[in-house]
Amino acid sequence: MGCCSPSIGLAGLFAALADTTRLRLLNLMAGREVCVCHFVEILGQSQPKISRHLAYLRNAGIVAARREGKWMHYSICTPADASRASILTSVLHSLSSDEQMRADRAKLERACTVQLLGISEDAHHIHA
Repeated sequence: MGCCSPSIGLAGLFAALADTTRLRLLNLMAGREVCVCHFVEILGQSQPKISRHLAYLRNAGIVAARREGKWMHYSICTPADASRASILTSVLHSLSSDEQMRADRAKLERACTVQLLGISEDAHHIHA
C-alpha cells in the first residue's frame, strides 16, 4: 500500500489533525488496516462524511487506501520527514489514553471479532 507524499507544511499536518472525527479515524487505524464499513459503524456517521475526512487525511499524506472488491481499506502511513513522523507518532500515542478513543478501539475489536467468527450482526446484538 503506497503512501501519498504531498509536500504539505507543518500547518497542513496540524490542520489534518485538528478535527475530532479525523483523530478518531487515525486512532482506529493505529497499527492496522480498517475497512470503511467499520468506520461508519463505529463513528455513527455517514459514509460520504467519513470518506471526506479520509480524503483529507490522504491528501495530508498520513493515510493510504486500498480497494478490495466494493470496499476501501485504510491504514496510516508514516511521513518520510522525521519531524512530521514524530508529530504523528506523538498524537497516536496521546490518543491511546483518551477514554473516547479507547471505547472506539473496543468497538472495532468487537466488530472484527464478529466478522472473523462469521457471526451475523443480528445474532451478535442478541447475545451481546
